Amino acid sequence: MRTTKSTAKVKAPAKRTARPRQLKIVKSDEWLRPFEGAIQGRHDHALHKIEELTGGKGSLSDFADGHLYFGLHRTPRQWILREWAPNATAIYLVGTFNNWQESPEYAFTRIPNTDNWQLKLPAKALHHLDLYKLSVHWSGGQGERVPAWARRVVQDEQTKIFSAQVWCPKQGYEWKNPEIRPKRGPLFIYECHIGMAQDAEKVGTYNEFRLNVLPRIIADGYNCIQIMAIAEHPYYGSFGYHVSSFFAPSSRFGTPDELKQLIDAAHQAGISVIMDLVHSHAVKNEVEGLGNYAGDPNQFFYPGSRREHSAWDSLCFDYGKNEVIHFLLSNCKYWLTEFHFDGFRFDGVTSMLYYSHGLGESFCQYGDYFNGHQDDNAICYLTLANQLIHQVNPHAITIAEEVSGMPGLAAPFADGGYGFDFRMAMNIPDYWIKTIKERRDEDWHPSSILWELTNRRADEKTISYCESHDQALVGDKTLIFRLIDADMYWHFQKGDENETVHRGIALHKMIRLVTASTINGGYLNFMGNEFGHPEWIDFPREGNGWSYKYARRQWNLVDNHNLCYHYLGDFDNQMVHLLRNSVRDLRKFPVQEVWHDDGDQVLAYMRGPLVFVFNFSPNRSYEGYGFRVPEGAYNVVLNTDAHAFGGNGLADDSVCHFTNFDPLLAREHKGWLKLYLPARSAVVLRLQPKEDKESKKSNE
Repeated sequence: MRTTKSTAKVKAPAKRTARPRQLKIVKSDEWLRPFEGAIQGRHDHALHKIEELTGGKGSLSDFADGHLYFGLHRTPRQWILREWAPNATAIYLVGTFNNWQESPEYAFTRIPNTDNWQLKLPAKALHHLDLYKLSVHWSGGQGERVPAWARRVVQDEQTKIFSAQVWCPKQGYEWKNPEIRPKRGPLFIYECHIGMAQDAEKVGTYNEFRLNVLPRIIADGYNCIQIMAIAEHPYYGSFGYHVSSFFAPSSRFGTPDELKQLIDAAHQAGISVIMDLVHSHAVKNEVEGLGNYAGDPNQFFYPGSRREHSAWDSLCFDYGKNEVIHFLLSNCKYWLTEFHFDGFRFDGVTSMLYYSHGLGESFCQYGDYFNGHQDDNAICYLTLANQLIHQVNPHAITIAEEVSGMPGLAAPFADGGYGFDFRMAMNIPDYWIKTIKERRDEDWHPSSILWELTNRRADEKTISYCESHDQALVGDKTLIFRLIDADMYWHFQKGDENETVHRGIALHKMIRLVTASTINGGYLNFMGNEFGHPEWIDFPREGNGWSYKYARRQWNLVDNHNLCYHYLGDFDNQMVHLLRNSVRDLRKFPVQEVWHDDGDQVLAYMRGPLVFVFNFSPNRSYEGYGFRVPEGAYNVVLNTDAHAFGGNGLADDSVCHFTNFDPLLAREHKGWLKLYLPARSAVVLRLQPKEDKESKKSNE
């Protein structure tokens, strides 16, 4: 590995960048005009910080090379290990090579005029797979620490102690598909967790995922996978959200090379791979984490009352420190360049944006986003992170998990935004849960459904989803379990379904179709939810006897065609393929409402040549229900009520539907499309191109 001189101590900026006349997000939204000064101030803060960090000369990408300087590196002639530890008085390297004892030849020296420490060792001093830690001394104390920049961390199975591990195989992984440019069109994201992605009651591996699960994702048509729990975390049950080692891929799933092989295989299939990145907080652990790295509990984290996140039992980074920004930005670049991730889903963005972490806030009006309760340091960091990521990879994908609705989050930085490509539409799963829990089927209003699914800022793209991993955790319920509950265990065998099961299967398909077909950016599904996985997620813990029974995915259920699960899985497969392949880019066609009637519970809208029609009524079917659409011939391309998807098969989907002529609509080149709409069903039709109709007439 090559090393490069890097430090977070930076010079003052050479000059300030000229202020833009007016930012585009303010021009496009009149309601933001009263807060133009605050928005401009945030924009200028980011510009000033970029100049400060780069000295007004280089780029953020050059600045974010800390991983090439800090940590353990092998040169042809020696080993070099560097760490940032301003409060340390002495540091020793201890490990299996010196019986974990401090000795002068393994003593670090402080680099003059810096807070950085360095150790150089001959090439023969360390070997591949050696275990090591730092023995750090400070005024009044001492402790062993896993290095902050460690790239490989392992846990002893007997003692449960974590140590860094030398990872320097004779031949590193050779990439077969070094780069991927995500395909045009909307993202269809498969959210997944490596450890729980197998049937067996154990921790799954990168290799098992690559061989057994990735082929399912490819076959189902998803073009992006979002992998959770990659960075090392001491407690498996944290779902990967209490990170201890930010540069080390979790060893419980396998080796760094096996992770690279998985990403490479996904790229070969044309699938982008994004990482669930946790920069919103860190685990409190001190030995294997950053909680008290060198006798200073605030080295990486805010001081005082802002240090701890009370709701998450974790620590909050100090985004006002250039050294912390250097650490986090370098972390972004490291995962992009070393492992070829195609981007990130940033976790816990709401927690970063507000001093309150968003807890107890209402966010009812624009003033709530500009009332002085926001962490401008965190806002600046997120803006810089997006700038950096897209400098390193212009095609990278960044997604913000943010619930407050902060304006500009997914708008371009040049327009006054934070630069994320997408934001999670977190209102949608909440809406579906509330609807299922609190409303009778007879009270589901199509107008409300369409409004909730399309109510978004015009200048920001979103990732829509019915449910993610959050809804699958113990204490919550997935959509299928809310709809069917315990009857899934007793009546999900073909031929033994009861009315509750029929209702649940029908609504599950309709909810997913209406959500996925109204996207303006992408659609996300958590693994197993596509076929209605019946079990919640409960990681091994003291309260369940450290059982892995619910920390897995039972693929055998969807593979068993004597059960109803495959109906849902097959429908999801056809839905994703249709929305991805029926038009070049679904997002380019706006959702154009054709009709809604809350009394009839009927909804219809078009996207390009596709017509989506829903009848949410639980007990009323309609014969000859008419809609005004562009004249022509329409073929059914997907029907939730088809036998193949566990429906009743009440309509003949082989019939071509022609619009009826109406002289009042002739000038608009429209006609009446009349359909049979069974209760609790949805159908998608496609307008035939004119040449197809003319060819058909000539053949007749």
